[in-house]
Amino acid sequence: MHVVTLIKGDGIGPSIMDVAVKVIAAAGAKIEWEEAHAGLAAMTQFGNPLPEATLASFDKTRIAFKGPLTTVVGTGFRSINVALRQHYELYANVRPAKSWPGIKTRYDDVDIVIVRENTEGLYSGLEHYLTPKKDIAESLAVITRTASERIVDYAFKYARDNQRRKVTVCHKANILKYTQGLFLDVAREIAPCYPDIEFDEKIIDAACMHLVMNPQQFDVIVTTNLFGDILSDLTAGLVGGLGLMPGANIGADAALFEAVHGSAPDIAGKNLANPTAVIMAGAMLLNHLGEHEAADRIVNAVVKVVNEGVHVTPDLNPNSKAGTVEMGAAIVAALA
Repeated sequence: MHVVTLIKGDGIGPSIMDVAVKVIAAAGAKIEWEEAHAGLAAMTQFGNPLPEATLASFDKTRIAFKGPLTTVVGTGFRSINVALRQHYELYANVRPAKSWPGIKTRYDDVDIVIVRENTEGLYSGLEHYLTPKKDIAESLAVITRTASERIVDYAFKYARDNQRRKVTVCHKANILKYTQGLFLDVAREIAPCYPDIEFDEKIIDAACMHLVMNPQQFDVIVTTNLFGDILSDLTAGLVGGLGLMPGANIGADAALFEAVHGSAPDIAGKNLANPTAVIMAGAMLLNHLGEHEAADRIVNAVVKVVNEGVHVTPDLNPNSKAGTVEMGAAIVAALA
């Protein structure tokens, strides 16, 4: 029996997480959920967007399954997602983007994994105003050799363990010669340690162009925090959107799995939210726990339902009458 911290989140979070929990149970995985709270709902209920009880649960279980959290733009509390990643040193953000035969997109053979450094860069939280009038602001990007070595090595190991062929480092070392230059130097040093994996490097703006023109040339991409955040959404667009994209946050002794889309408060409680991303994140969670058979069954069931396009939410098929609950029930039935 695995004990996992369950954070249902804000907006559509509770509805899609309830479906995901049912799917995981139907797959036969032995999970005991320990529910905790975070985000805007926790702020409202407990006066703290990241209560001590939530941290205590994660401290104990070292693994969490999380729905989307609301972060106020430009004001209010800082991102809880960023806080959790930094607090537990969840240094590797892993987001696979793979084409779905049943989803019509520009390309039908995309299979890319973004491995993003998750703890530093421009998301280090080192920003401030330079004048009393608050009319000049400054953010500091922090890149360390230790974190760079850790994430690049993770990307190559991931490629080797998952039978991938190539790792591409994306950077801006031509302009940011110290921070991005350090990251690129580290990648060049580590690449020869994996002679079985092809190594490539691209400047970030050129990488974006190549991704929309010829995404098939990419396999595993490793990059810094901000660039990884942007590329993750770009690759999501190549395969059908964030509603299909799971994410994993991996540390040395802790891990967190989540849907990467927002909390969509405008459709909360309307049985419209697509649960695909968070269910696929649940499959990543099970693989991390060694429950590979259950994970494979979930992936196969989700792929079947999505590709058939009948019992899916309206974002996947505008003519569908199914909602979140009905799509979850179809996936459970496909498991059987």
